[in-house]
Amino acid sequence: MQVVVIINQKGGVGKTTACANLGAALALAGRRVLLMDLDPQAHLSISFDRMPAPGEPSVYSLLAGRHAIEEVVRPTSMEGLSVAPTNLDLTGAETEFAAEIGRETLLRNALEKLRAADAAEIVLLDCPPSLGLLSLNAMVAADHVLIPVQAEFFALQGMAQLLDVIERVQRRLNPRLNLLGILVGLYTKQRSLSREVLKELHDHFGALLFPALVRVNVRLAEAPSHGLTIFEYAPDSSGATDFSAAAAELERRLGLPPVARAAQGASAARRERAPAAAPAQESAVG
Repeated sequence: MQVVVIINQKGGVGKTTACANLGAALALAGRRVLLMDLDPQAHLSISFDRMPAPGEPSVYSLLAGRHAIEEVVRPTSMEGLSVAPTNLDLTGAETEFAAEIGRETLLRNALEKLRAADAAEIVLLDCPPSLGLLSLNAMVAADHVLIPVQAEFFALQGMAQLLDVIERVQRRLNPRLNLLGILVGLYTKQRSLSREVLKELHDHFGALLFPALVRVNVRLAEAPSHGLTIFEYAPDSSGATDFSAAAAELERRLGLPPVARAAQGASAARRERAPAAAPAQESAVG
């Protein structure tokens, strides 16, 4: 089992969109994927229509030790893709767990049973837009870091701080943590700003940048409101194409073995059955 934390302390950079659709693409490729919602805003849980009622098993109750991981995980509408949802109970976690002994390892300890049972091949952790205790737990529990950024003017803002935190976690708490790469979203090749930001990112980070870019696509924004991933909502859109390419790059960087042919055939059949949205003009397809 490989655990990937999707993190950026900036809000609105597409962390949840990346988590949901990378997970869906990996599941369609035949992988067993668990998505975990560590953001008190619960957008990942809401986008899959899986937000628990207060008191029900959730990521909050998992971290609090009230429920085990198998009680929290719920299936989604896609075969091979499950989600560990959260709700507003997680809002007070930073304060509530601050005095806990071993507070940085709460999530790692909770995931040990999942790792031992080989219940998932890949776990994707969706983090809040901060570098607080929840994000720290995610980095301590993870094997790899994926940083989503937007092809916008402030793309590099805060990156130095984030990279410094990752380095300190590697040095002090989790030496196996590896910076897997940077995924660029909201890209429009027709805009000079997007091209300039991409060049600047490439100059700073080189091979860390995923070659697959996620282009601006209105379908990516619409899909969560229907409780669907881009592959279910608009499988022929540029958003689906881009996240398929990004997921393939993720698999390559994780060094995953090829999926069995039977699993690939089942994935193709699921893709063919995916409902398509009504035709509409793509937004800035590049």
